[in-house]
Amino acid sequence: MEIAEELAKQQKAISVAEFFEKNRQILGFDSAPRALITCVKEAVDNSLDACEDAGILPDIFVQIKKSGDYYRVIVEDNGPGIVPEEVPRVFAKLLYGSRFHTLRQSRGQQGIGISAAVLYSQLTSGKPTKVISKIAPDRPAYYCELLINTAKNEPEILKSEEVDWERPRGTRVELEMEGSYVRSRRQSVLGSLKSTAIVNPHARLTLVEPEGNVEVFERVTESLPKKAYAIQPHPDGIELGELIKLLRYTDKKKLRVFLKETFSSIGTISAQELCNRAGLDPEELPTGLGHAEATRLLMAFKQIKVKSPPVDCLSPIGEDLIKAGLEKEFRLDFIATTVRPVSVYSGNPFLVEVGLGYGGELAKESRLEILRFANRVPLVYQQGACAITHAVESVAWKNYSLSQPTGSGVPVGPAVLLVHIASTNIPFTSESKDALADMPEILTEIDLGLKEVSRKLRRYLSRQSVLSDRREKEEIIRMILPRIAKKLSDVLEKPEPDIGPVVAKIMGNLLVYRRLVQQDGHLAIRIMVENHSDLVRSFQLHEVLGEEAVAVSPMAKVIPMGDGYDHHWKLSVGPGESTILSYTVHSDGGPRKEPVVEGLEAEIVTGARVI
Repeated sequence: MEIAEELAKQQKAISVAEFFEKNRQILGFDSAPRALITCVKEAVDNSLDACEDAGILPDIFVQIKKSGDYYRVIVEDNGPGIVPEEVPRVFAKLLYGSRFHTLRQSRGQQGIGISAAVLYSQLTSGKPTKVISKIAPDRPAYYCELLINTAKNEPEILKSEEVDWERPRGTRVELEMEGSYVRSRRQSVLGSLKSTAIVNPHARLTLVEPEGNVEVFERVTESLPKKAYAIQPHPDGIELGELIKLLRYTDKKKLRVFLKETFSSIGTISAQELCNRAGLDPEELPTGLGHAEATRLLMAFKQIKVKSPPVDCLSPIGEDLIKAGLEKEFRLDFIATTVRPVSVYSGNPFLVEVGLGYGGELAKESRLEILRFANRVPLVYQQGACAITHAVESVAWKNYSLSQPTGSGVPVGPAVLLVHIASTNIPFTSESKDALADMPEILTEIDLGLKEVSRKLRRYLSRQSVLSDRREKEEIIRMILPRIAKKLSDVLEKPEPDIGPVVAKIMGNLLVYRRLVQQDGHLAIRIMVENHSDLVRSFQLHEVLGEEAVAVSPMAKVIPMGDGYDHHWKLSVGPGESTILSYTVHSDGGPRKEPVVEGLEAEIVTGARVI
């Protein structure tokens, strides 16, 4: 027998499950701590996607228990559930899912995540995965125990039955695996869930740690993210082989119909123009086109101007919710946000969102903390290999008042940076989905977003510097003026004057002062507001009283507050101008505290408390 014939006998196919069984590090199961994080992340991502697709506010419960030499991971959600026939394939068949061929933003795309966790679980513990799923309150729950037959990449059901479950609907998955639970760093289950909570402010996440500690990340909005709708592929991202495949297997009978219904942004006129440029008959049968015709058609795609893909396939977080998410998990003095316009790379629409928080309880001497996200999923590992980090390192941060000791790289300062990429096709560097590839279009948009929020930070820090100088100046004035006033009152034998108006004039502040006149058991009160600055000051003035005032001029909005009433006015006072507010109350229903000004910095107000 010839050697070639002997070698031929040794050739055989392997399933994708066998491949990943021997190369689990590709999927993010390369260390004990990371394996646990990856398992929780994949299960939580599935739950979030399912809840959002069903229009349900996610309520996700995660528990990690020590079970002998292994860890038991339980993830339970309140989603729509999974029909019994689909449960085995969803959890125990790699590359099985509903989103790979759908062009819209979603967390999962390849159908690998949760089944990879099941594969790792059975590989390290030898135990099956347990799943409970219920699709309606009046239907029984379906329970099964699963393994993956790696030789065939097919599920093996060890046990299945109908059971009672207290939830009206939802899914629960339980896995046992080798792992290591760490808590004191961002690369941990706790850190990953905290990051997930920031960009999913509509979700409630509950974590029960092995020691029994309970961490709850409450939702801050009752609004679900904007629904993302599937779109057709865009001609800008089509390659020759893919175009030939689409032509070969289409059921359309006319080329012009094929072009209109297969691609986004192509209408009747552009389909006709494409056919004319490619020298093809619009009425021709698409399946009859050969390699040469497909090549001409692809060249025509590149020659005509086709509008960008529809943007309703994306579901951005939005500036308000980015700010709410950062405020929820960090105590910050300042937050700047921006959402870039939708752009396109290789025919795939994408947008970049950036949030920058500064100050508060963040350490002054530590490096800026970068929170990276892709389609609302935190990227925990491979920060240095990620396009987001490369874009951050390329910014000259010293121009934006943050220190860069080496002249480049990640800056130093009390700041946290959030960057979120939303796209129909995230260009990850590997199957573990930890880092983004350096696509020029994406790098450009991240750079523009970073610089936009950085300019806002620079203005804020510049303003804070000015206010700090004002504070120092006012402190000096308030040290000196009382001594001068006391000396003058002693010399002139007159009462010591109120120095507030003098300080306001010297500092160019907004002055607020109150005058009370007793009249037959009533208090007639006047509040004078004088603007000694060169700018228009717009703000709200609050006066908290023991009773509701009468004869109020101008009219105020009144809000009951337990044992009192908050009267507030919206005011705008021009430079050098003044205004007077007046009202009457009984003598025992007068002001509880000094007036309160809302909407201005404390450093530019004299005579009132600022909130």
